[in-house]
Amino acid sequence: MEPAVLGSKLASGLVSQLIKRLFRPDGPGAGLVDKPARLSALVSFRGEKRTLGEKDVHRLAEHLVRQAVDSPGEPPFRGREQTAVTDALARRLLALGDLDMDDVQAVRLGHRELAEKLHHQAPPPDGLSADACHFLDSATEWACLQILEFFTRRSTFVARTLVEQTRSQAELIAKVDELIARSPRPGTEDRGFERRYLPYVADRHNHITIYGIDLRDSPDRWPLEVAYLSLEATTAEESPLAQEHPGGGSLTVQLPAEEALLAHDRVLLRGDAGSGKTTLVQWLAVTAARDGSGVPYVLPLRTLIRAGALPAPADFLTAVSCPLTPPEGWTERVLTAGRGLILVDGLDEIPAADRHRTRDWLLSLIRAFPGNRWLLTSRPTAVRPDWLAAEGFGELTLAPMSRPDVATFVHRWHTAAEAPEYETPLLDSLRTKRDLARLATNPLMCGLICALHRERRGYLPTGRKELYDAALTMLLARRDRERGLELDLAEETQLELLQRLAYALVLSGRTEMELETAEAIVDRCLSVVGLRGPAVAVLHDLLLRSGLLRQPADGVVDFVHRTFQDYLGARYAVEEGHLDVLVGHADDTQWEDVIRMAVAHARPRERASLLRQLLARDVPRLTLLALACLEHTPALDAAVRMEVEQRAAALIPPASKEGARALAEAGPLVLELLPGPEKLSGRQALGVTITASVLGAEEPEGALGVLRRFREHGDLEVRRQLAGTWSRFDTARYASEVLDHLPRHNLYLTCESAEQRAALPGMRPWSGLAFKGEHPVEEILAAVRAPEEVTLLDLRDNPGLTDLGALLPFESLRNLLLARCTQARGLDRLADLPLTELICGQIADLSGLASLRSLRRLTLEQELPGRSLTEVLPVDAHLTYLFLGRQATHRTGLRGLDHWWELVELSLGALTRELTADDWRAVAALPRLKQLHLHARLLRELPRSVDHMPELPGVKVLRLTGLLGTEDLAELALRLPGLHSVALQNMPGHDFPESRFAGLFPGTDVRLLQR
Repeated sequence: MEPAVLGSKLASGLVSQLIKRLFRPDGPGAGLVDKPARLSALVSFRGEKRTLGEKDVHRLAEHLVRQAVDSPGEPPFRGREQTAVTDALARRLLALGDLDMDDVQAVRLGHRELAEKLHHQAPPPDGLSADACHFLDSATEWACLQILEFFTRRSTFVARTLVEQTRSQAELIAKVDELIARSPRPGTEDRGFERRYLPYVADRHNHITIYGIDLRDSPDRWPLEVAYLSLEATTAEESPLAQEHPGGGSLTVQLPAEEALLAHDRVLLRGDAGSGKTTLVQWLAVTAARDGSGVPYVLPLRTLIRAGALPAPADFLTAVSCPLTPPEGWTERVLTAGRGLILVDGLDEIPAADRHRTRDWLLSLIRAFPGNRWLLTSRPTAVRPDWLAAEGFGELTLAPMSRPDVATFVHRWHTAAEAPEYETPLLDSLRTKRDLARLATNPLMCGLICALHRERRGYLPTGRKELYDAALTMLLARRDRERGLELDLAEETQLELLQRLAYALVLSGRTEMELETAEAIVDRCLSVVGLRGPAVAVLHDLLLRSGLLRQPADGVVDFVHRTFQDYLGARYAVEEGHLDVLVGHADDTQWEDVIRMAVAHARPRERASLLRQLLARDVPRLTLLALACLEHTPALDAAVRMEVEQRAAALIPPASKEGARALAEAGPLVLELLPGPEKLSGRQALGVTITASVLGAEEPEGALGVLRRFREHGDLEVRRQLAGTWSRFDTARYASEVLDHLPRHNLYLTCESAEQRAALPGMRPWSGLAFKGEHPVEEILAAVRAPEEVTLLDLRDNPGLTDLGALLPFESLRNLLLARCTQARGLDRLADLPLTELICGQIADLSGLASLRSLRRLTLEQELPGRSLTEVLPVDAHLTYLFLGRQATHRTGLRGLDHWWELVELSLGALTRELTADDWRAVAALPRLKQLHLHARLLRELPRSVDHMPELPGVKVLRLTGLLGTEDLAELALRLPGLHSVALQNMPGHDFPESRFAGLFPGTDVRLLQR
């Protein structure tokens, strides 16, 4: 950093005033202005006329450094080095008094040589980074430049003998000040551009299409905040709060989809066609642009891939046709600072061959620019489950719309369409007509159903094919008739053209095509449909009138939704007899919907042929695809139907959770084939109940019939599945027909809604209860018939819970979980309860924890106050189990842990602070410690923690969770020579054989707990 550059952070007016204080106020040379003076006699911190002490000089240096660090623009060095840089600069300034020269000699040296002498005279800086050392040298030169200017102005002798040098010195200072005045402050241009870019992003993405709204001279694009429907995303997540809950096990986490990037800064979001992925991307972009939480980049892959090479950061805006031109290097500066929100939409909309290079492109950006937030969207089956897991991507899946979601959507749609008279009849139909309710699972289908219901004055088709047929008729012809417009293209003509375009896209594996390609396809079709005229004009009419085709950017054509492309492409493939082409692409997940729709369009013999060819491949997924096709085959050879069902029976009952969910993809027909509970193992019974639970949203009646058969099952995992799927069914009915019959041992019931809470009094008492969300304590107590019988209480995500003393009516409470009750205070008020276990994370105040003397098991998952565990934890409690997770030990470490000498189990989660030798000494001092649980993130991200670990021969059981399978466990094994048992639990999506680690623990029982 040259002095002139440093001057942009420290103007001479400021520095000169500070530098003057280093010299005695009575003038250079102690008043002898006609001859040179020694520097040691000039400085103000030495001699008899001392006016500054060393501490004062240090404060001057501190002020200089702080001014440079706090000024706008990129910091000159890392913030944690500020004190060390200040100390080093102060030592160099103090070295002025030790130089053996006078003021004339100093001026003759020049500022660089004088700075070099100070550099060598002062003690060398210790441990500074290259950036900090560079800043220190530059700051020293800048100070020396001001010192020499001071000499030339204050000493008449120097001014007489060095007139030319005096003039040069002053000119240099003046030029630097002029540069400062004329140059914008660092970052000014960037901030000015962002003031234009962020409103542009918010405006561009703040509109969505509500299908069918525009049929009566109403706009089809609505403000996002009016039409946006918050849907839920789900993931199977490993959480210490869940693992340490009585009964253990993993937890299916549900959260609003727009909060996807709050829990993880890298997310792969999966969702079916029409589920709202792109709308969510728009919502995140608009929200970030408006609240300043990040700089959003919306990158639709189908647009990017068309250009060939995927864009570098500098080309992000150009690639999406943004008309604004950013300052050079702006995007890289945003990403380097970790301020970016990169929203990459539509992985499934590019060919499979392009996905590998897309992955490489994405990973290169992430590695080059860590610290930003990344969201990638895809259909569920486009890539394998662990496609980006190794790079820290958490996977979320957009859940189907729940009944309340559907009701909300229907209300908003009819409000926007100004058709309230049709709202209640449609809601009644959705509740009573099974086939119709099965279709209303995403915003796209709900919008079409609403539009068709209004257009047909209350009449609705049944079945997916019939619904699409009706939707096409509505979009292709009826809306123009309704507007009184003359139709340029007949409905059948439009269908013929559209299906040829759709089939071309299906064959290419893309969702967009060049305008010239579309024109060529239309041109070849003109004679077939009996049209004359240029293809350009026909395609223009199709874009203008069809409602299905659009031009999202100059020179590009696509369908308004992938679903219509698949439907029309399948229709054309059947008409042209391309059944072999369909079967040849059956391995490609992008063709699944095309094949299902082709079976619906086909004639009975063609259907039978298609299904036989799928079965002939003897691939489980294709067998399930054949089974899913039966939904669309009202007329089919009985022998073929029987063969499909028999082959599918080999996959039923499912042998795993993944298999159970895959089986549900085949649709409600599976419910008729699900066996049990007789002659099923616990694992098989669990698979059956998972499949039925997933299908509960589509076919609640049939799914409830299956689950009802398992309500007295003895397996704990099966009973947990039954208790956990309550929200998919009618609240009161499910409570009376399933929940009230479940054996209660080791089982607790979760209430998420007011309706579920209201259903509690109608059931036999539960000793274990969980309440998720804002349930007022007084309403909880009103719903629990016998609070004195409750021994386990789980309260999550309840900011309305403030005074924990309100829980005192639960006088038999032994197990209490408090998670994300961010306003909860008063742990000391629970001292009179017989609590033996407390699980606590993200409450407002832990100060009363020390009062809970009866605790035996304690789980903490938030930062602890104080400098030692003995300042926070109950010192009188006889703890036998302790879990410390996330940031719990950030301040305290494990200091004082040895106070709880009765500890048998110690569990350490994904800590944020490295464990020191002192921490491990506290562990080694526990005489009864037998079990040690560690999260594998400790090994991956804080590996020195294991280096500091001593031998712990008393530990007999080791449990490692969150393993990727790539960790090195050799050092850990050496430090635990007394192990009898090792349990290894993988991170979901990371499978590895037990043998990979078994050899490290000879003579030990090594078990792999698959997730």
